[in-house]
Amino acid sequence: MAKRRKFTPEFKAEVVLEALSGQSSQAELCRRHNLSEQQLSKWKQQVVENVASVFASTDKHSSEATERIAQLEQLVGRLTLALEIQKKALTLLD
Repeated sequence: MAKRRKFTPEFKAEVVLEALSGQSSQAELCRRHNLSEQQLSKWKQQVVENVASVFASTDKHSSEATERIAQLEQLVGRLTLALEIQKKALTLLD
């Protein structure tokens, strides 16, 4: 039984982009990378079906990152305030 090959997402993207750009024919790409035409067609279909998610996920990650930054800024503010209080308490005890 033949061992299944695993392809990285980067490799798949590179091959699909080359196929979609028209630089090489699908048959030529399959020969060069030792792929079946069915496999390359499946990868192309996945790209076409999921291309909208590229833009949607950017917006989601952006808002999540903004929210996380706001939380961290609040935490820094509280820690700074606590540190100032401790510094003043130390000067009063001296």
